[in-house]
Amino acid sequence: MIKGSVALAATALARYPLSSFGFPEPEAGATLIPFLDQQPVSKDPMLRWEQLKSWITPNDQCFHVQHYGVPDFDVVQWRLEISGLVRSPKTLTLPELKLRRRKSVIATLECSGNSSSSGFAGAIGNVQWTGTPLAPLLRECGLLDRGTEVVFFGNDEKIEKIRDKDYLQNFARSLSRDDAFRDDVLLAYEMNGLPLAKSHGAPLRLVVPGWFGITWVKWLSRIEVLDRRYMSKYMAREYVTIRGEEKDGRATWRETSVGPIDVKSITARAARLSSGTVRLTGAAWTDGTPLRAVELKIDDGPWRATQLDTRQRAKFAWTFWSYDWKSPEPGEHTLVSRALDAEGRIQPPPDDPGIKLKQTYWEANQQWPRKIRISGGA
Repeated sequence: MIKGSVALAATALARYPLSSFGFPEPEAGATLIPFLDQQPVSKDPMLRWEQLKSWITPNDQCFHVQHYGVPDFDVVQWRLEISGLVRSPKTLTLPELKLRRRKSVIATLECSGNSSSSGFAGAIGNVQWTGTPLAPLLRECGLLDRGTEVVFFGNDEKIEKIRDKDYLQNFARSLSRDDAFRDDVLLAYEMNGLPLAKSHGAPLRLVVPGWFGITWVKWLSRIEVLDRRYMSKYMAREYVTIRGEEKDGRATWRETSVGPIDVKSITARAARLSSGTVRLTGAAWTDGTPLRAVELKIDDGPWRATQLDTRQRAKFAWTFWSYDWKSPEPGEHTLVSRALDAEGRIQPPPDDPGIKLKQTYWEANQQWPRKIRISGGA
């Protein structure tokens, strides 16, 4: 199995050379300019933006978050149960799942709290996920007409206090019937051509391209179909965003469960070329809606168009962009990028009054100003 996975990875690299996976290489002798607002070094895997060179994020650089810890269970005895409002419940082993139709999707995985603080700004990665599509399996189980909600339970568990009583809870999230039947939602067992690591949800995790990582349930052990909304701690009480809309002097507030990711971008690297031009590069991503443009503002200047890298694109993957800053003035500067998608959604500024926070975990899609110092001379 390992040899086969390595062979698959080798085939992928042969098809897409490493040079085509990252930013355009500056010329030889270009000097990387460090940002003044450096990311703190994390003891856990976290993307370091200034070291970003690959369109595909290596497994050991991809973040992982868990709320109930990494569960300890016998993978050999592991089974996936599909039950609830279905005509034909199923229980499957990992080998049985691997005999089913195989599919790969390149999708950006982002924590909904990514960039909510300077110490948590690299909780993102662009990965090729491989597994079997969920929709055909649900069709085989035969959902009853009143089955409208599909809940995904992980093997990780913890006792939670609900209304002053203790309940053993498995981590779980849900999707509507329509979302669960999307053809790109996977039951994944490989990550970049290699078997999932335990920290990333082995033996099986849910992959929901275009949605925040909280939805991508790890250590998946049970899928249950319900006839009503699933309202767990991580659906209804945490990972909730509250936004206000003001009209005629009166605000209407809406609480929603964190789901599809927002349009977002970041300035990742700055390199000084021998000509004195500073090449700025970054990444932008959406929920799968086509990315229309990325714009860059330097200090209080106008928004400037950047160049999108079209060499490697996928619907749910991030897109790299670049901008050549010619003859920059010496001194400190503030760089802000913003992304726009084809439906007109735009990445809001940090002080956008229309976005209010209810709790720690929220959709952190605001612009992230980067500070840089340009020295004199070419």
